[in-house]
Amino acid sequence: MIFERHIPPHLQACKDIQKETFAALMDLYENNFLRLKKLIPALGQTEGEAVSTVVGCLDLHLTILEQSKFTTLLSLSYAFNRQNRLCREPDLRIRVYHDVGLAEVLSGELQHGRLHLKNIPETAIIERWHLNRFLYKWLGFSLHIGHSFVADNAANKLNSKLNKILSEKI
Repeated sequence: MIFERHIPPHLQACKDIQKETFAALMDLYENNFLRLKKLIPALGQTEGEAVSTVVGCLDLHLTILEQSKFTTLLSLSYAFNRQNRLCREPDLRIRVYHDVGLAEVLSGELQHGRLHLKNIPETAIIERWHLNRFLYKWLGFSLHIGHSFVADNAANKLNSKLNKILSEKI
């Protein structure tokens, strides 16, 4: 017996687009924006730092670096204490374009700090595609296990303050 897996229409977006192309990159930007909005419902109004905690999982750290009417620059990462030093990985810097509904990874540090992706040229479509594909999968995983940054969440604010205090002591 053969089972066909039903894929909802909203997940079938641009399934005919070949990967590592400009069209695929734009599709990833749009899908990353949608996933970020699920993770951070008040994305345009969020400020400062927050931590999402899920029991039995790594804490997800959000830092709003810059915010304007149409864009937000944020950092999303896990934080590790490695040899009495706070390390963030993957440390992704993401530009969110609220007016057009896109989210683009600008830079990242991956593979235990061995891979630094900064100042990626606009013409490097394949590198940008891979980095944004990583964000797409990571956001999906984070949402699946229950991470969320809900506005005015007292627990997130408290965790953010505690992490800041702990990082100052390290």
